[in-house]
Amino acid sequence: MKHLQIAAVDLGSNSFRLMIGRIEGDQIFAQDNLKEPVRLAAGLSSDRMLDASAQARGLEALRKFGERLRGFRPSEVRAVGTNSLRVAKNSAAFLELASQALGFPIEVISGREEARLIYLGVAHTLPDPGHRQLVFDIGGGSTEFIIGSGYEPIVLESLYMGCVSYSLRYFPGGIVDKQRMREAEVAALKELETIERNFRKVGWEFSVASSGSAKAIAELLELNGYSESGITREGLQRLRTELIRAGDVQKLAIQGVRPDRVPVLAGGFAIMNAVAEVFNLEHVAFSDGALRQGVLFDLVGRYDHADQRDNTVEAFARRHQVDAAQAERVAQTADMLYAMSVPPPDEDEDIDRRFLGWAARLHEVGHSIAHASYHKHSAYILGNADMPGFSRMDQARLALLALAHRGKLDRIRAMQTNERDWLLILCLRLAVILHRARDGGAVPQIELQHNRKGTQVIVGSDCLRERPLTSALLEDEERQWQQAGLSVRLKVERLSAGMGRK
Repeated sequence: MKHLQIAAVDLGSNSFRLMIGRIEGDQIFAQDNLKEPVRLAAGLSSDRMLDASAQARGLEALRKFGERLRGFRPSEVRAVGTNSLRVAKNSAAFLELASQALGFPIEVISGREEARLIYLGVAHTLPDPGHRQLVFDIGGGSTEFIIGSGYEPIVLESLYMGCVSYSLRYFPGGIVDKQRMREAEVAALKELETIERNFRKVGWEFSVASSGSAKAIAELLELNGYSESGITREGLQRLRTELIRAGDVQKLAIQGVRPDRVPVLAGGFAIMNAVAEVFNLEHVAFSDGALRQGVLFDLVGRYDHADQRDNTVEAFARRHQVDAAQAERVAQTADMLYAMSVPPPDEDEDIDRRFLGWAARLHEVGHSIAHASYHKHSAYILGNADMPGFSRMDQARLALLALAHRGKLDRIRAMQTNERDWLLILCLRLAVILHRARDGGAVPQIELQHNRKGTQVIVGSDCLRERPLTSALLEDEERQWQQAGLSVRLKVERLSAGMGRK
């Protein structure tokens, strides 16, 4: 994996960023950075719709990034969307255009997944990450809070307050006065009340802030002699006085005011001041680590077979007391059927095959709620729980596979399902049928032949004569696919010894 280039694209609520890194051993060395001040959150209307102007700015930025990423393989690029794309009602339509402009798929990640990746990026910049640290990142539309030790987060939270949204709401036109500032701070304090007790209970040794807002504030404090290093309570109070005295962020007459931060400075400051007040932070260090670095390190983990998604699947199976032996049997048989149907991929990783394995290992998590309709419970859990390493779209796909692994297919037909997902559903459903006895015994000889015209399930006649239940279930399965208008046919014939071709 030496000298491999990987790239992270961060579609933030304030800025879009591209970072390209070179992997050497277990280190990542930055090779290129691009930043576009898209201000996506400023384009969110009161009814949570992204306006045309914000979308146009975003697409133009992504076209530039796409040009820089030409020649990269899909496995070498990860693009993630954050708060504004989480809340926008029309984000799906925008993401379709955005993915085309970038040339790579874009995932929308949950607030806690964003927090996990931010912590991963920050921890790799710390001289000694072994301490317990409070890390927070003031973004354009949300602020993430993490307590972690080493490279592992302990507590993760995401609050709906950001430098863009607060600047627009409390400081329209850049106007700053005592009343507006306190209103913004009080709003942030109310948000922070929801996490204060739990975070204080866990505790931390020192605090670190990341993001553009933290960097801008730290620079202002240091350049003007308000702080010797980093962000201090005393320095924040002196900057607060200067902001109110200026009356307008544009008229702030101190050193280090960067034009690109002016529109969002007051909102970011109000949140920073509230965080320092709630958690009684006398000093906050600044880290250049952020979401994009975390995405890169997460990609490295996937290359090195230390994929957070595998850890999450294993943890979920334990938490929901999944029958591990049964899940593994189903996973292996589903994988065998998939391998019969799909040629080896050109990429190093077949992501569809991995999703099938994850879904097979988690399809019974719903048993932890109730046996009746457990597949529906499984789908709800997988679609709505916090699953580190998985994006919202990833979770929706897992939920679909879990929901579809049993029962009627006509309701699944009404959902947005691509051709490859139908193949995964078929492999999973067949594997569940073949292991209905849950006894670890041999399954009937079976082959799967899949092409554009349809799919044939070929089962050994000798095996089925001794398995009337399996025979009936397979016949019913064929009816389910036909009723749903999908071309899957069951064919019973003599097969040579063995489960089928691998």
